[in-house]
Amino acid sequence: MDYRALPHGGEKISITGFGTASIGGTPEKEAVEAIRYAFENGVNYIDLAAGHAEAFTYMGRAAEGIREKLYFQIHFGANYTTGKYGWTTDLETVKRSLDWQLGQVKTDYIDFGFIHCIDELGDLEKVRKNGVVDYIQQLKSEGVVKHIGISTHTPEVAQKALDMGILDMMMFSVNPGYDYRKGDYAIGSTGDRIDLYRRCEKEGVGISVMKAFSGGQLLDAKTSPFGQALTEYQCIQYALDKPGVVTVLPGMRNRADVERVLGFLTASPEEKDYSVIGSFVPRDDTGTCVYCNHCQPCPMGIDVGLVNKYYDLAKAGDVLAVEHYNTLEKNASDCAKCGHCESRCPFHVKQEARMEEIAAYFGR
Repeated sequence: MDYRALPHGGEKISITGFGTASIGGTPEKEAVEAIRYAFENGVNYIDLAAGHAEAFTYMGRAAEGIREKLYFQIHFGANYTTGKYGWTTDLETVKRSLDWQLGQVKTDYIDFGFIHCIDELGDLEKVRKNGVVDYIQQLKSEGVVKHIGISTHTPEVAQKALDMGILDMMMFSVNPGYDYRKGDYAIGSTGDRIDLYRRCEKEGVGISVMKAFSGGQLLDAKTSPFGQALTEYQCIQYALDKPGVVTVLPGMRNRADVERVLGFLTASPEEKDYSVIGSFVPRDDTGTCVYCNHCQPCPMGIDVGLVNKYYDLAKAGDVLAVEHYNTLEKNASDCAKCGHCESRCPFHVKQEARMEEIAAYFGR
């Protein structure tokens, strides 16, 4: 397993986590075995916005004896007091559901306490005024909540939540469909979404990715908004290449699902290469580097994707990006203008001009 460090805290989080949206429909023995198999293979980050209340019982059993090695993402506003999933912004209901969740997973602390599913500005204002946000902050001051986060599908809401200055993590829907304005949750423009990812990276707010497969739509040519299927590995790599992303959370129901997702770790670069999306995204959304590195290998040894990524982040105000750029063995100034990268770029980026621009910006 590969891990990424949480900027605010340094916890090492597995790049593929465990989404529990559907596992509650699996028989208990089979579900617990699948979860434990994931843990045994290095998965340590679990999202508990579960579709079924049973998922909490399963997780409590699977985590016995190793709780301190795991990171639970628990949602303030996911309501299970009726025995089924529901959504609420009511403070007292949030408290009752939270107590139930903690009891089921057999823990007395929350690694990541998330304000749950806030997609409208009015709902964000509501949880700020009715005490939900204050309650999470109180629990953090008491040591019950270690980190505060929010889950949303809306870039505008996410930006307003970042303005609050309390977030360590954000759960956001990242996939090529939504990023290129295709799908039910394709909210905001392509630019709005990449600006959000860059701001998260700049401010040290990690992103945990939901809906990496667009609810499975991207995996089937019949339902893909592009009319062409992508693979799970292409979608996972796409999300991991975005600024700010720490972990991707595929929903898993059984051991076969876990084994398939873990296969990403040993998949070949060709299996992870998502550059095909450049052939079917809107033409007016091309011309921007997405850091896919399909242009590699550069004859001069430049990591073209990283050079572009650090440049974009530095322009957004990320001081660390400047430091990272300066540690690269090869910089933009090493570009020989051979045309290799431009001939291979599926997004039609004029990299020779970009390299000149980047070299001038960094002075190397």
